[in-house]
Amino acid sequence: MKSFKCAIVGATGMVGSMFAQILAERKLPIDNLYLFASARSAGQTVEFEGRELAIEELVPEVFDRGIDMALFATENDVSKIYAPIATKKGCIVVDNSSAWRLDPDVPLVVPEVNGSDIAWHKGIIANPNCCAVPAVIALNPLHQKFGVRRVVISTYQSVSGAGVNGWRDLTDTLAGMPPKHFPYTIANNVIPHIDRFGDDGYTGEEKKLIAETRKMLHSPDMKITATTVRVPVYTGHSLSINVSLENYFELAEVRSLLSAAPGVVLMDDPANNVYPVPTMAAGTDLVYIGRVRRDDSFENSLNLWVVVDNVRKGAATNAVQIAEMVMCGQ
Repeated sequence: MKSFKCAIVGATGMVGSMFAQILAERKLPIDNLYLFASARSAGQTVEFEGRELAIEELVPEVFDRGIDMALFATENDVSKIYAPIATKKGCIVVDNSSAWRLDPDVPLVVPEVNGSDIAWHKGIIANPNCCAVPAVIALNPLHQKFGVRRVVISTYQSVSGAGVNGWRDLTDTLAGMPPKHFPYTIANNVIPHIDRFGDDGYTGEEKKLIAETRKMLHSPDMKITATTVRVPVYTGHSLSINVSLENYFELAEVRSLLSAAPGVVLMDDPANNVYPVPTMAAGTDLVYIGRVRRDDSFENSLNLWVVVDNVRKGAATNAVQIAEMVMCGQ
């Protein structure tokens, strides 16, 4: 397997740090790993495969070294500037921001669902929203078999989805301190507000989840609505998905489809309290599905409960899987 040069842009953040961990775990054939971040982080070190690697300041010239693949974990404005710089110098970019996700010329990919879309990339491949990843993994087998008519998604998203500042806010407010990141205390509370509100009352997070799900399932007219909620959990996003299908289904067939879907663990034995919770997903790269049940209030409808580690499969691992497909043909 041919080795390649890889870079992590935004190496000190929660997702950027996880990139390095996942790269080491999955043993990608990396010849050189470069770590880039803002000027204030330059000089810090990160351990990778037993070595201490120094973080360099992100400037345009860092891509003048024949870097083959770069994993970006930056804000949108940084990605908009530096991803095109990297691609012009022959580097393929997998970007975790929302800057490129809905660009029609940029594939938005979950390898288990639409990995073939990677083939038409033009240098940039977008990594999806951390709730869109488990949503499409759960919906895709149902859509392929029965057709999806309508989807209602309610999310229960951990504070790590807001990065280090969100994590600190939960710790601080549990200790009785006032919030610095969230608009309200997150300790012992839930906040139905992730990203900015639009004029229509929907938040940016809800709009991302809707639009990205449609794009990855190649269904631009799919009827989807969403409500996204921040909860006092450190790691792990949970989704309640109500889906109406075009055709009749048997629950046994639905369970069989989900249990056979790549990347899915079906945990669905409520009589014995078997269903997924965030602590089970934490530290893993799988999507856990349970509470599979028919919704008798509407024709051909059912409910699912879906849980994922948002920092790993919801972000870093998914990006590294994309890199594997591009660089290693996996």
